[in-house]
Amino acid sequence: MRKPTLLLFAFAFCFSAFSQKEDSIFIRKIADEILVNGKAYDNLHDLTKNIGGRLTASPQFYKAEQWGLKTLQQSGADKAWLQECMVPHWVRGGKDEASFNVYMKKNWARLDVLALGNSMGTGPKGITANVVEVKSFDDLEAKKDSIKGKIVFYNYKFNPTFIRTFQSYGDAVGYRGGGASRAAKYGALAVIVRSMSHSTDNNPHTGALRYDTTLPKIPAVAIGLKDADNLDYALQSQPGQVKVSLKTNGHFFPDTIGHNVIGELTGTEFPDQIITIGGHLDSWDPAEGAHDDGAGVVHTIEILRAFKALGYKPKHTIRFVLFANEENGLRGGTKYADEAKAKNEKHVFALESDAGGFTPRGFTFGGTPEQLKKVQSWIPLLYPYGVYEITDGGGGADVSPLNRNLKTPVAELGPDSQRYFDYHHARNDVFENVNKRELELGAINMAALIYLVDKYGL
Repeated sequence: MRKPTLLLFAFAFCFSAFSQKEDSIFIRKIADEILVNGKAYDNLHDLTKNIGGRLTASPQFYKAEQWGLKTLQQSGADKAWLQECMVPHWVRGGKDEASFNVYMKKNWARLDVLALGNSMGTGPKGITANVVEVKSFDDLEAKKDSIKGKIVFYNYKFNPTFIRTFQSYGDAVGYRGGGASRAAKYGALAVIVRSMSHSTDNNPHTGALRYDTTLPKIPAVAIGLKDADNLDYALQSQPGQVKVSLKTNGHFFPDTIGHNVIGELTGTEFPDQIITIGGHLDSWDPAEGAHDDGAGVVHTIEILRAFKALGYKPKHTIRFVLFANEENGLRGGTKYADEAKAKNEKHVFALESDAGGFTPRGFTFGGTPEQLKKVQSWIPLLYPYGVYEITDGGGGADVSPLNRNLKTPVAELGPDSQRYFDYHHARNDVFENVNKRELELGAINMAALIYLVDKYGL
């Protein structure tokens, strides 16, 4: 009985070794195609320089939809279409302005600020009031009796001890998302929020807030880091003597129609089983949305182009989705999952790129422990291209509704994060701050993972 067992083990080992070599060779072909003939960098230049910032429902957003549809078609999609969804229509409405002074001084010092997305404006007269600085929500509660009629300044810093900077973001983003309503509860007139960054510049970083609809909707701005420190210094040196004058113009129009842009390669063996790859087409308006999420958009398109160039015929149907409205509503990702559920579609895997165009380091994965173990077994095939870990951690925001609604396994590309929050939602998120080689390596690793899932399943 022992001899057949040994022969079976030897056969399995040889088969595995052969498969690994075959996979390695094909992934090398993917890499060569993208590194030699890649279009991701050129596509990103076109998207950022000829269209620019793509705030949901803006003219640039609709121009980007048509650009995405055309580019997916030109890249070889078997078919491509627009999937309609209702999206919010918030506009900045003009320049955001803020300045501060100390009572004993006559001159007002300008503060570099940006209104937070979805925030309501101050009105044409603006708001001028004394400032109460709080360092945390606990500090807010301790000072709640002194907040009425004031502007609350949330000076909560990005934690510098987290090596993975998304931990710093997760730790601090609650002040941007919920700080306005928590201050409004105690009668605040407006809030100023320290930007979600540990950069060394003074660029304010916008982003979405969420109002508690049972409370007044007060204006909210992000402030640059250097100006946050200047304001803190004034407040510490002259307590109770600092006033801020603030003017913003943000407001909503009624919800309107937007679209997910979808391209597809039809599966040869399992056409009714779907693998999704995507990034979000919308971006904030101060800059070009190059890293967030122009990089994810062109990663997605480049995988399609490379597969077609190599003559790859997937077993499963692969969809390439440029999602609408991730930044201030998640309406595109929600619509995609809702329609999939309504049509009883079978989605076997979904992968997103929404963490910038930097050097790839790994993937986060959301699925069963057994599925995680399986994808981790592929790390040696990805390692030559920069990926050294696949960790439990879920997928990106746009594919998360698939996971919630259909229990679809999901993942997200994890590039090196050290510089991401230097640019995230700020005016310097521009094409010039994306490196061509790093961008291409992201597409290579995503394409390799999709190839492996398509071949072996989960």
